[in-house]
Amino acid sequence: MIRLEPIGPDNWREPLTVREDQRRFVGDPSGILARAYAYRDLGSQAKLILDDDTPVGMLLYYDWPEGGQYVFSHLLIDQRYQRRGFGETAALLALDEMRIDGRYPKVGLCYVEGDEPARMLYEKLGFRHTGEADGDEIDMELSL
Repeated sequence: MIRLEPIGPDNWREPLTVREDQRRFVGDPSGILARAYAYRDLGSQAKLILDDDTPVGMLLYYDWPEGGQYVFSHLLIDQRYQRRGFGETAALLALDEMRIDGRYPKVGLCYVEGDEPARMLYEKLGFRHTGEADGDEIDMELSL
């Protein structure tokens, strides 16, 4: 069963990696944790994705008060556990957490142009393109 657990002193060193061809699209775990620390004043939520007790990935989201939304910043599934639905399930759990929190009516994210698996996943979850981009980062949004 997939569940999310806050990343803390006891679980931050999990050895999670993506395939070489995915590295230009996905931040590495240490970068994700650095961003979580940098955005701590914006309520950053770094979560370990577990399949029962097996770490299979991590994700990060945080508040963006000026934009009136949550930012779904990162989703990483370890290369050993990809293509099993863990990313979709974990994203749905994170979106449920945001809905329950209820401070913002929408969620924003971006994916790197060319990352078709990410685009397809986010569209399946209901995210829609905003028409905005920052270089090769394509903006998407979901109403909660």
